[in-house]
Amino acid sequence: MKTGLSKSLYTKGLQCQKALWLKKYNKDALTPPNAATMARFKEGNVVGDLACDLFPGGREIPFIGTFFSEKLSLTKKWIDEGLDDIYEATFKYDDVLVMVDIFHKKSDGSFEIYEVKSSTEVKEVYEHDASIQYYVLNGLGYNISNVYITILDTDYIRGDELDIQQLFTHKKVTNEALALQDDIPTTLSKFKAMLTDTVNEPYIEIGRHCKKPYECDALDYCWKKQRGIPEYSVFDIFQMNKNPKSVQLYKEGIVAVEDIPEGMKLTDKQQTKVDVWKAQKGVINKDAIKIFVESISYPIYHFDFETLGPAIPSFKGMKPYGKYPFQYSLHIEQEDGSLEHKEYLATPGQDPREAIAKRMVEEIPKDACVMAFNIGFEKGIIRTLVENCPVYADHLMNIHDNFIDLATLFQKGDYWKPEMKGHYGLKYVLPAIVPEMKDAYHDLDGVHNGGDAMRMFVKLGKATDIAEIARIKTALLEYCKLDTYAMVKILEKLKQLVG
Repeated sequence: MKTGLSKSLYTKGLQCQKALWLKKYNKDALTPPNAATMARFKEGNVVGDLACDLFPGGREIPFIGTFFSEKLSLTKKWIDEGLDDIYEATFKYDDVLVMVDIFHKKSDGSFEIYEVKSSTEVKEVYEHDASIQYYVLNGLGYNISNVYITILDTDYIRGDELDIQQLFTHKKVTNEALALQDDIPTTLSKFKAMLTDTVNEPYIEIGRHCKKPYECDALDYCWKKQRGIPEYSVFDIFQMNKNPKSVQLYKEGIVAVEDIPEGMKLTDKQQTKVDVWKAQKGVINKDAIKIFVESISYPIYHFDFETLGPAIPSFKGMKPYGKYPFQYSLHIEQEDGSLEHKEYLATPGQDPREAIAKRMVEEIPKDACVMAFNIGFEKGIIRTLVENCPVYADHLMNIHDNFIDLATLFQKGDYWKPEMKGHYGLKYVLPAIVPEMKDAYHDLDGVHNGGDAMRMFVKLGKATDIAEIARIKTALLEYCKLDTYAMVKILEKLKQLVG
């Protein structure tokens, strides 16, 4: 009977027993991990491998090419031989299998568990992860003196070389793991009892647990297939993990936005979303649009960055997950509507920050009218460039201070259309206001959003085939170019609205 568990299945069950059951008996109901999820997994593996260097001289239990029985035997063999550090040490107790990221033997003969996470904080789910490992090892008779969660230190700033001793920090969670031990046998009994029924999936209602601590891979199955939750629902009006109103309405049988009762207390922005959807008619504040359009001076420098934020800082002066730009697009629009396009794409593996800063100050003059969609992001990246490229600081900050945000009108609700479904991101605004470009991003080759751009740039750094390199570069350039061209077309429509 397939009631055995791993530490990942255990934590999945803590989030939702139905998700655990589906993972065991109906995997077809689960949504396969997308490219973004797979990229996170890969980065997590890189972080995990690097953390092993904190304990040099250890050996890794091979994952590929070995059965779990072999992993268990090899782990025991190396422990018996007195090996101090084992990576991916594998143990089984009470029908629970765990693989310990770093299993460390102390000089006094006791052992320590190090669970490595590509995170900058210790989350509650990590404590449960560590607690089930302690349960297994303690059950097998090992003297576990300490349990740690190894995470990335946000205070670390990379120098000329990467210092992994400073990059990582060990957070002791021994007491937290011990505090959870009494509950584990009962929890395991519940899971195993539930899993004895291999035919009937458990009934569990949807709720906040569907997206916390992780978005469940059974979300589409439970929400859309089983309950028919529409693409635009009360869960889009109220963020489920921040506002209980969505769950409350759902329990009352109110799911569609059009069924939200009149007189319900809403914020102005929420009310606008509901009214627009119910009426299927847009809201256009021509006075606000006119004020915005008249605030613009020519030429307009439509600007957009693409960035990477790697867990392990790539270059000097960076922190874990610190962003750096690898690409930008610039459309220069004259008052007569004529356009000039400029662009920059970095070479993977090389620090692009100074080269990008230099190009920016060459192509964007001081006191220019610079436009972006959601300027907070662009301005934040420019400030990081200032910190690392002080020679260009004055000019860069001038650019920074002269940004105009094209997203403002949509964020404030001065332009809303039902097609936007309550969102004001560029990919929602463009098809709503420029319907002839509704498929523009979809029709691109390989890069359809910022996440795709990041992954493709990483892929570019690994590519060796000349044709593939050319294809990736073209895809990246065309995507970023579309971002700024979309801004040109949106502004054009806004200007037409107010004459």
